[in-house]
Amino acid sequence: MTMSASTFSSPFTLAVCAEMVFRDLPMNERVKRIDALGFQVEIWDWTRHDIESLANSGATFSSMTGYISGTLADAAGADELLRTAAESAEVAKRLGIPRLNLHGTGLNSEGLPVQPCQQITGAMWLKARDTLNRLADLGEQNDITFVLENLNTDVDHPGVPFARLEDVLALVKSVDRPSLRIMLDVYHAQIGEGNLIELIRRCGPYIGEVQVADVPGRCEPGTGEINYPAIAKALNKIGYRGTVGLEGWASGDDDLALDRFRAAFSF
Repeated sequence: MTMSASTFSSPFTLAVCAEMVFRDLPMNERVKRIDALGFQVEIWDWTRHDIESLANSGATFSSMTGYISGTLADAAGADELLRTAAESAEVAKRLGIPRLNLHGTGLNSEGLPVQPCQQITGAMWLKARDTLNRLADLGEQNDITFVLENLNTDVDHPGVPFARLEDVLALVKSVDRPSLRIMLDVYHAQIGEGNLIELIRRCGPYIGEVQVADVPGRCEPGTGEINYPAIAKALNKIGYRGTVGLEGWASGDDDLALDRFRAAFSF
């Protein structure tokens, strides 16, 4: 039986990705179900959804993908990224979404990079920094924070540039503007880098949102090797009080998965 939100006390705002749970329900019903359980809602590609229906759902949304196409590190791709990010910002305002998620390059429906890259040059680093500065301008103009997500290239996203959390941190620090922050994905960081608590400490003031799932399997906390209660304490210790989102599959019952997620991030 699902526990009520009042059973727990969390210092964080908890969100759930509607793309990955209650998948037997239409999207609008998933959103309402997640909201009724006391969570905020994350979505991915807004072009796949009925925005008017979502806007009328009554749910509070935490984040969504902040572009349709484009890349960080080449001129044509950067212009396309900015163009589609501006479209996304307008949709975000309709839904009241405060954070728009970014990657080093566009991803296809299978999570693979549209433009794979195996080696990042110095010129690409400089172009990516310039593109992120332009996105920070767009964020300031729309009162939205763009968040650059770390990804793993070993399992889910081979060939994505600027995927490691070390890369994401370096770029966000180099821009150093409040309208650009890190989407710190703990699942991806564990696969790609490990040393999670130290990474959290280093990223501290630059974290815009945290996403979680366990390893292996990308399911809810408690199904794999990550000590999520320790992660929650580490986030609390650095003073993080923002959103933690479950971006993982349910290992079995969806309601139970959400209970486990809430319990891992409650004290």
